[in-house]
Amino acid sequence: MKTENILVIGGTGKTGKRVVHLLEELGQNVRIGSRSASPSFDWHQPAGWAQALEGIDKVYITYQPDLAVPGALQAIEQLVKESKRANVKKLVILSGKGEREAQLCEQVIIHSGLAYTIVRASWFNQNFSENFLLEPVLEGVVALPQAQANIPWVDADDIAAVAAKALTEDEHNGKIYELTGPRTLTFKDAVNEIAKASNRELTFIPISVKEYSDGMRQANIPEDFVWLIEYLFTEVLGNPELAEVTNDVEKVLGRKPIDFTEYAAKVAVTGAWNASVPQINK
Repeated sequence: MKTENILVIGGTGKTGKRVVHLLEELGQNVRIGSRSASPSFDWHQPAGWAQALEGIDKVYITYQPDLAVPGALQAIEQLVKESKRANVKKLVILSGKGEREAQLCEQVIIHSGLAYTIVRASWFNQNFSENFLLEPVLEGVVALPQAQANIPWVDADDIAAVAAKALTEDEHNGKIYELTGPRTLTFKDAVNEIAKASNRELTFIPISVKEYSDGMRQANIPEDFVWLIEYLFTEVLGNPELAEVTNDVEKVLGRKPIDFTEYAAKVAVTGAWNASVPQINK
């Protein structure tokens, strides 16, 4: 395998940090794209992108907080221009399964003239351990809309493994992969699995999107994040495409995807779901 220079945008995030680890294990030269890195990469500071891309062969792209948010399309268009100026050879972008707005960003990559792989992922298992669903799990009560939605939860380790292959193997050029776990679970199913694995009593309460949004606003959650959650719970979870289980993880990795039960058992061993809820000083 040829050693190349790879920029991992979002290299400290859920999939990014895992991609960095896998690429370093393969002996690749990895540059972490984050605001704290040097050179830094900040989606809101495009003047610094040229320096971050200098000497880079391939780029893994994750857009924060999501490709569906206003401004993402323009940012991806600008990044493609800067990548071409820097003579980058390939782009691998993390997209969202069932997200129509994200697919507009994919089209920019597809028509860039550069080699590419599109990695469309379903909702992450790690939302329950590294993201916005961790705190309600710690509190013991998970109240969410779209209780009936069947979600083929996918593990961030599987996403990262597919991305690492896409970044290092030419056979994935021009491919669109839709990554899911092996089965669908509702939110209540997932919460029950976590309760069993962590030996805790957890309660799931179905609520409306409006009740959820009102709760976030009462907790002083920034309005742009409230907008994103509303979008994900209505447009994405309401899209029947999301519920489709695929075999793309197995196709790329040659093994079955990580099941939610396996994920839950692994996290439970760390004690992450038995910690106390962090108290905010008032």
